[in-house]
Amino acid sequence: MNMEALFGVFPELLSDRVQLAKVEEKHLEELFEIYSNDRVFDYCGIIPKHNKDTVKKMIPHFERDYLKKSIIKWGIFSSEDNGRLVGIAEAFNFNQKVNMVTMGYFLGDSYWGKGLAAETVRLLTRFLFEKAEVNRIQAEVMPANDASKKVLLKNGYVYEGTLRQASLWAGKGIVDLEMYSQLKGEYKIG
Repeated sequence: MNMEALFGVFPELLSDRVQLAKVEEKHLEELFEIYSNDRVFDYCGIIPKHNKDTVKKMIPHFERDYLKKSIIKWGIFSSEDNGRLVGIAEAFNFNQKVNMVTMGYFLGDSYWGKGLAAETVRLLTRFLFEKAEVNRIQAEVMPANDASKKVLLKNGYVYEGTLRQASLWAGKGIVDLEMYSQLKGEYKIG
């Protein structure tokens, strides 16, 4: 695992439709719009935040976690919507012994079904395999989250099985999670 590629300088990733970049205080209104929407977190282990000051205080935590080398939290910015912040992508649980990382993502509900999640996963996958040199990328998905499962399958991820009552998710309690993964040897450049 190339920790320098991950944590040397905050990695910015770019495709035709999406830019993954650092979330800053100037993005507060857009970030609040995402985090205050209950629908966005139906299938996430995150409790919606209905207080703008609470969301504002989260932004320095993104930076702190990055500096601690524990989580990279990117804003998903849509080039089709003037660079608007439309979601969050993250890489976490960096396991250097196994050379593995977990990723997650969510979008504001007005951006669902437009291919932005698939583009985000494609960008993250390319970066994590080609630059960060990880061997395994995994994602945990609630069984009812069919849209997210389609995004992962479309990007070459494989369903490995269901972890029954395996995790405690904020606001959800103890949940079943489906595990999807891709190995570097399975990755097709594209």
